[in-house]
Amino acid sequence: VLSLEEMTRILEAPDVDQPLGIRDRAILEMMYGAGLRASELLGLQINDLFPREALVRVWGKGAKERIVPLGEEAWHWLEQYLARVRPRLSRGMASRNILFLNRFGRPLSRMGLWKLIQKYVQQAGVDRRVYPHIFRHSYATHLLENGADLRAVQELLGHADIATTQIYTHVSRGYLKEVHRKYHPRA
Repeated sequence: VLSLEEMTRILEAPDVDQPLGIRDRAILEMMYGAGLRASELLGLQINDLFPREALVRVWGKGAKERIVPLGEEAWHWLEQYLARVRPRLSRGMASRNILFLNRFGRPLSRMGLWKLIQKYVQQAGVDRRVYPHIFRHSYATHLLENGADLRAVQELLGHADIATTQIYTHVSRGYLKEVHRKYHPRA
């Protein structure tokens, strides 16, 4: 799991003065902001976005649909991408409904996503192995560490079984020490 500080450094690494930097910031913000799997992010279509409600329809494992909220920061960068970058990348191909495109106007691939993440991890100076799923793991852990209900996190992640969600309850030592200090009478 990435710390909030590490995550923030990665999220802020793209050069948002460049079109692909805006796209990449939107991708990173969505992965962390909605706890998306790589396949879910890459499969998103424009009609899966509900900006007025700040919701995203996600197609999870087994083509299971779930609706997840997305925070202001992620929506901001998504709107910037849709308004300023995606029209250039799609080159007027209206049939392309896939949300995230590569620089050639084709759907972003898993390898493209992997390389994008590695680039910004390196730029952010995060000296550890980071892979797409760590954004989802960090999303769940940060929610739980900040008091979110396990059942709510289960719904947000789209898990059928709560036991699957419990995998994400590995809380940091620092958090456990803080809980102990705060709640134990003789801490």
